[in-house]
Amino acid sequence: MKKILIIEDDKMIKTILQFMLNREGYQTDFAIDGKEGMEKLNSFNPDAVITDVMLPYLSGIEIVSLSKKLNPNRPVFVVSSLGNESITVEKAIEQGANEILSKPFNPEDILEKLRLAFLAEAV
Repeated sequence: MKKILIIEDDKMIKTILQFMLNREGYQTDFAIDGKEGMEKLNSFNPDAVITDVMLPYLSGIEIVSLSKKLNPNRPVFVVSSLGNESITVEKAIEQGANEILSKPFNPEDILEKLRLAFLAEAV
């Protein structure tokens, strides 16, 4: 069973993602801020990460960077309300983010991107 770490301070988004991912057979854990997210990268050791850009304590950009240092092959998806033209989004890609999704997003899109990332990993 693949493990997904959700780092999101919006409880509604976290709940929706967790419900959909669990329904698809993924094991999930979550963090509500960047500091807790960094701790869970080590303790939970997820197969993929979904993180918001704007988080208390540490940004999603820092999460992307740390996650890629710990495991360069781990897919990291960033959700942002900042829009695709934001400099912050460019920084996320520079740090190794696999995908950037603008809020509001369709949770089915994340499921599809996870499937594709895990399929590519298996090849």
